[in-house]
Amino acid sequence: MARFTDRQQTPPRPPAYAPRPRPPRPPADPALQQRSWAAVMLGLIALFGMLMMTGNVRRGVVVVAVTLVIAAIALWLAISAMSRARRTGTGRPRGAVLATVLATVGCVFSGLVLAGFVLFWPQLTQYSNCLSGAGTVAAQQACQQQLNNSVGGEISVLGG
Repeated sequence: MARFTDRQQTPPRPPAYAPRPRPPRPPADPALQQRSWAAVMLGLIALFGMLMMTGNVRRGVVVVAVTLVIAAIALWLAISAMSRARRTGTGRPRGAVLATVLATVGCVFSGLVLAGFVLFWPQLTQYSNCLSGAGTVAAQQACQQQLNNSVGGEISVLGG
């Protein structure tokens, strides 16, 4: 009499809907790899540029606009590197996803700040003029309070 443990075990068959493993792709072309790392560097420069917008309002607008252009170029480089790698059948270049994320964050953030500059330009110009004439800390605080009041009034008009 045969025991239950003596039977031969047949390996389980994979289900018919299971995807077949693909062969590994060759590494990305060096030119695409360089394009990807250039996009990472430009994305970092764009994010670092957003930190430099303090100070003069007019200079801040220029810095934010240049940052937006740099981030857009980084996004274009990263996406084009990934699409060319997919077309040629090679692996995705290292750093391409990081570059896409950095450039997207840079584009969104600088676009929002630029929209804020456009929306509140008269208030920011008045604040800049007030600060240039303020010689004491109390005068600077008064300029800050004036900006807060005028922006708050503008937001209430836009929201209501």
